[in-house]
Amino acid sequence: MSNKSFELRLNDVRGVMLNSLRPTALGALSAELRGVLSAGKMLRARLILRLGPATGLNAGTQVLTAAAVEMIHAASLLHDDVIDGSELRRGAPSFWITRGVSGAILLGDLLVCRTFRELNANCPQLVSPLLRFMEEMCDAETEQELLLRNTAPDWPKCVNLARRKTGSLFAFAGYACGQNDAELCEALQEAGYVIGTAYQLADDVLDATGDPAAADKTLGTDALNGKLTAVSAWAGPSSARETRPANLGRYVGQLCAGTGKTLRPWPTVEEAWNEYMALDMLPAIAAMTELLPAAEAVK
Repeated sequence: MSNKSFELRLNDVRGVMLNSLRPTALGALSAELRGVLSAGKMLRARLILRLGPATGLNAGTQVLTAAAVEMIHAASLLHDDVIDGSELRRGAPSFWITRGVSGAILLGDLLVCRTFRELNANCPQLVSPLLRFMEEMCDAETEQELLLRNTAPDWPKCVNLARRKTGSLFAFAGYACGQNDAELCEALQEAGYVIGTAYQLADDVLDATGDPAAADKTLGTDALNGKLTAVSAWAGPSSARETRPANLGRYVGQLCAGTGKTLRPWPTVEEAWNEYMALDMLPAIAAMTELLPAAEAVK
């Protein structure tokens, strides 16, 4: 697929996301909501659109599923920004800044409702899986916020949080593309968990060491809120470091490098996965992992 064709498919996803809110009370805010819904990297949608043709997923189902996972992700960001007090998101003031805390919470809730309404009407087989992965994401967020604030650094727990919090929606994207092939679903699901983990660990580094002036979102909130992250786990006492990898940057790279190998029984799918990694995921991670030496210097 040419880059132009791929971008047109992404625009289709954006259209589905915006159209899903048109019948609601917020239909009149389509211009404002465009930034909330479709201004990000759309890495989860990109994964579905790269893999879908290789697994034979119907083109319409690809677009709808990609829109669904991005809407759930957008809802989580709306709520996260309120929780963390983040004032900038995707290069613009966070929605709670412009529309208030209640506005951000209600929009997030409405996005979740509209997502499941659309799936139930058009892809009912994906409702239960998305609920399962979404619950895992929310459970990890709850654990991080309510149970692990200002706790002792713990590398295995940090990686587990990253896997469940961010890996879950990437896992859903992979699972959804596997269709009725249980073995392929499992392989793509696990690969999604792994790259989501890598992405979250790199994002932890960005939050701690990135340049706020160059970022498109608020940075530094993890430390202010006492969150367990890759950086806080890395900076822990020597007793806590025994369980962590020797090199954080190499660890993130190894996570990414190993995912395609698990898909070798499906050569066409492996090729599509590697294309996604090369064109979408690795550039996104590379932009953050340039900061890894700064993170490792805190140990």
